[in-house]
Amino acid sequence: LIQKITKAREVCFDTETTGLNPLQADIVGMSFSVKPHEAYFILFPEEKQQTQNLIHKFKPFFENKDIEKIGQNIKYDINVLRKYDIDVQGKIFDTMLAHYLIQPDLRHNMDYLAEVYLNYKPVSLESLIGKKGKKQKSVRSVPPEILTDYACEDADITLQLKDVFEKKLKEEKLDELFFHIETPLTRVLSKMEYTGIKLDVAYLHRLSEEITEKLHHLTKKIYQLAGEEFNIDSPKQLGVILFEKLQIVEKPKKTKTGQYATGEDVLSKLSEKHEIIPEILEYRMLKKLKSTYVDALPKLVDPDTQRIHTTYMQTVAATGRLSSVNPNLQNIPVKTELGREIRKAFIATNDNYEILAADYSQIELRIIASLAGDEHMIRAFKNNEDIHTSTAAKVFGIKPEEVTRELRTKAKAVNFGIIYGQSAFGLSQSLNISRTEAKEIIDNYFKQFPKIKQYIDNVIEEARKNEYVTTILGRKRYLKDINSKNAVVRGHAERNAINAPIQGSAADIIKKAMIEIDQAFEEQNLQTKMVLQVHDELVFDVPLNEKQIVKNIVKNIMENTVKLKVPLKVDMNFGKNWLEAH
Repeated sequence: LIQKITKAREVCFDTETTGLNPLQADIVGMSFSVKPHEAYFILFPEEKQQTQNLIHKFKPFFENKDIEKIGQNIKYDINVLRKYDIDVQGKIFDTMLAHYLIQPDLRHNMDYLAEVYLNYKPVSLESLIGKKGKKQKSVRSVPPEILTDYACEDADITLQLKDVFEKKLKEEKLDELFFHIETPLTRVLSKMEYTGIKLDVAYLHRLSEEITEKLHHLTKKIYQLAGEEFNIDSPKQLGVILFEKLQIVEKPKKTKTGQYATGEDVLSKLSEKHEIIPEILEYRMLKKLKSTYVDALPKLVDPDTQRIHTTYMQTVAATGRLSSVNPNLQNIPVKTELGREIRKAFIATNDNYEILAADYSQIELRIIASLAGDEHMIRAFKNNEDIHTSTAAKVFGIKPEEVTRELRTKAKAVNFGIIYGQSAFGLSQSLNISRTEAKEIIDNYFKQFPKIKQYIDNVIEEARKNEYVTTILGRKRYLKDINSKNAVVRGHAERNAINAPIQGSAADIIKKAMIEIDQAFEEQNLQTKMVLQVHDELVFDVPLNEKQIVKNIVKNIMENTVKLKVPLKVDMNFGKNWLEAH
């Protein structure tokens, strides 16, 4: 078998393992396919050393740069093999990733792809080991002949899908993006996941105790304001207290089931009606922070590495952005003081290292200024002016030095609102102003920045014609509802048409930068590791003696990886932890 696969130009492979976490899972077997309808499976013994020795026989194949390796969600297999001291080399082709570029809004799991593109219904893993949960069996317990059929089918289907998707990528002009951005990025992400980041568990335990104390005081205060004790976590009981006992509003909103609505959106609008409301909002925020991050993060620390290894999802967000799970880094709140404290728990490897955070400054506004070719905005960015202040000055017809904080806030809301295709109603809601005033601000904005208005109109017109929009690197976002007769559905598609090229281009730029930074670190043999990516920010774990060189590399690449009509600007800082590096 090794001879056979080593002679092939391209080989599809798949690992069967004992779990979903590549760092903790053991390989049970591997399947290979070199041509359609033919596949091989090797079942490894339970004894770890024997398995290690057998897998090592495949090392020359996996590390051969001339053989293309094909897989479905190949990043997982790459990281499982890394644990066995195998560094998968050569060209890779991930069918899941290919389909994500071809149809970003659809599902990308293999069973679905096989049914849609090969008209074939494969055996599901669930039918062999059961649904997720306590009763789920291990792959080890599946009879070898059944596991062989299942594993071989996987490799064969993936190989056949590769042929289908390779043609489609070319037809849709997505091959450049696939081979030069998404595929190399898979390798970068696999390294980041494998490296992980150190977590200050003792600090989080202290923080948890502090929050428990705060919650205790808040609970007492809420009971006092309510005049009785009740279950604050029960929307039903809370509704009765707020709207029957305290009668905060005359006509309270109700949910579909007839209960009082007590969601954050409802309560935050009532925060000035009664002093109990801000306390409840604070209570909820603390409770969520505590359960989602402060208490959950320490449980995610890998027992062997003592680090936290987030998993990056490359095929979830239709705009091209990355997302992450275990933990979801994208959702760490940064607007509140306590939310920021959570970042303090992500620390450098030891005293000889520091964390470097590099963040694109207002990248989405720079992209829209560049795509629209708006001279005023371009000039403001080139002169390094505060973009919200200069927008306020133009929209309200005053000098920049006359712009108050309140006016700057309004301009900021319009700047960002425009990117998301916000209406006058939306702006009036977010700024708490009348719809008439909001409409006036937007009209004025478009009068001062006519190119932005023109750009938005052009994008929507293009989208209507093609039923998709593209980013600067050619990523497509399909909008089949853009010509819908239903105004609400169409409006949603129009907002996506405006936003997708901007958010998607920002994602393209940071992905390209990540690949080039990783390459530069390798070429210069640096010990620095890229450890996190969140939205428009990259985080590095840097040995003290590499600080200057790394700072130069990161800044230079991030600011120059894609040339726009405006300069890209990166804010950078070092610190002992992620918060300090901000």
